[in-house]
Amino acid sequence: MKKLLATLLLGAGLAFGGLNAVAQTTTEPAAATATAAPADAAAAPAAAAAPPAVAVAAEAPAAAEAAPAPTPNKGDTAWMMVSTLLVILMVVPGLALFYGGLVRSKNMLSVLMQVMVTFSLIIVLWAVYGYSLAFTEGNAFIGGFDRLFLNGVWDNAAGTFANAATFSKGVVIPEIVFAAFQATFAGITCALIVGAFAERMKFSAVLLFSALWFTFSYVPIAHMVWFWMGPDAYSSAEVAAEMTAKAGLIWQHGALDFAGGTVVHINAAVAGLVGAYMLGKRIGYGKEAMAPHSLTLTMVGASLLWVGWFGFNAGSALEANGFAALAFINTLFAAAAAVLAWCIGESLAKGKASMLGAATGAVAGLVAITPAAGNVGILGALVIGFLAGFAGLWGVTGLKKMLGADDSLDVFGVHGVCGILGALLTGVFNSPNLGGPSLVSDWTTVTMVTAEAYSIVGQVWIQLKGVLITIVWSGVVSVIAFKIVDMTIGLRVTEEQEREGLDISSHGETAYNR
Repeated sequence: MKKLLATLLLGAGLAFGGLNAVAQTTTEPAAATATAAPADAAAAPAAAAAPPAVAVAAEAPAAAEAAPAPTPNKGDTAWMMVSTLLVILMVVPGLALFYGGLVRSKNMLSVLMQVMVTFSLIIVLWAVYGYSLAFTEGNAFIGGFDRLFLNGVWDNAAGTFANAATFSKGVVIPEIVFAAFQATFAGITCALIVGAFAERMKFSAVLLFSALWFTFSYVPIAHMVWFWMGPDAYSSAEVAAEMTAKAGLIWQHGALDFAGGTVVHINAAVAGLVGAYMLGKRIGYGKEAMAPHSLTLTMVGASLLWVGWFGFNAGSALEANGFAALAFINTLFAAAAAVLAWCIGESLAKGKASMLGAATGAVAGLVAITPAAGNVGILGALVIGFLAGFAGLWGVTGLKKMLGADDSLDVFGVHGVCGILGALLTGVFNSPNLGGPSLVSDWTTVTMVTAEAYSIVGQVWIQLKGVLITIVWSGVVSVIAFKIVDMTIGLRVTEEQEREGLDISSHGETAYNR
């Protein structure tokens, strides 16, 4: 316990020391928060009609201040609270059971612990400084310190709450709800990485790495992809360029990421792959049987992930509206198409489909549709899901052999491959020519790019730039973070502890009575 406490204190010290060097403090707290993906209309097509990303919006010009302050709709607020609960369901117990069933029985509790405690750690760090650095005005890479400890989201003396912008002008939700919703995204992203180095990493090392990576990779990428000033800040053509220049870097480029293809899946997958390389392979990998100990639990976990993903994707619309419904049905269809595709692929390659394949296929489809959920039409969702089933199958078989890393639970093979696929295909199927909703070219008038003006090649290039920035950023941060952990407390358990199993050696208990 003393070592664990020392680890957490060290992580917090390193985090805050680095933040002072990176963050740029804003002059005054931002008034609201919002999400989407627009770019400077003069340079390229801007944001999608309703993509998820969030940012603290600036105060409106003086003329707008005279207008009555918008009031949150109770239906929107209730939907966002339910969506937040659904994302929590994805992590505990969803992801924990999905991962837990895939490891050997002697490591079951260690995976449950790593997922649950990592999630809890990140939620606390999000409240302390993560939200502020991700969703307040700063520079193109990181926000400021205006919302440390969620300062300003509510006035306890007056009993009033700050509002966060959505994608519709004049429509807001309580910022405290938005902060909670985004906290769950940060938590599940860090928990996803656990699957890549399962069964061999020290518990204290997992927590220290998570704190470092969250601070220097997740938070900046979230800011770059999702921070903007909100639709109400675009009050006139004269201020449009200035408002866009205050957004995150990848947002400025015009990349579309409805619910976290880059921020969550690619970001986590790269970190997981780096970790698999730096920790090395499990003892006996490739020589001893390492079959999942309970596919029943894995199927239960996958099902909970699927249910929770409706909050993850549809909630990213930030309103209970048509785009939330579009994201909802696309999430349903893409996952189902991926299950069928994975089963077809397995049948063709191995002669039979497996339960593990079907469960993993569902996750592959859900990953791929994440950046596209509210940005494509129904046909696009079906195609993306179907292709993701085959891409994910290749990722955990052919690509895994090529990479030569012991990515224990195929984090990169599923989340990396399918996240990249989904991010790129968003640029294709967002086109109104292919049934997509198109994207906003001018937030001042909320003008959409027409079918004739939409460039699939141009948008895919913008998507690719966002993917490459995420890969490089996460990769560099991950290498440094793992190295710091290795030099301070060590990454890996001893050979004796690994053979005994992390349940006993790290936690002193077992999942099952023998």
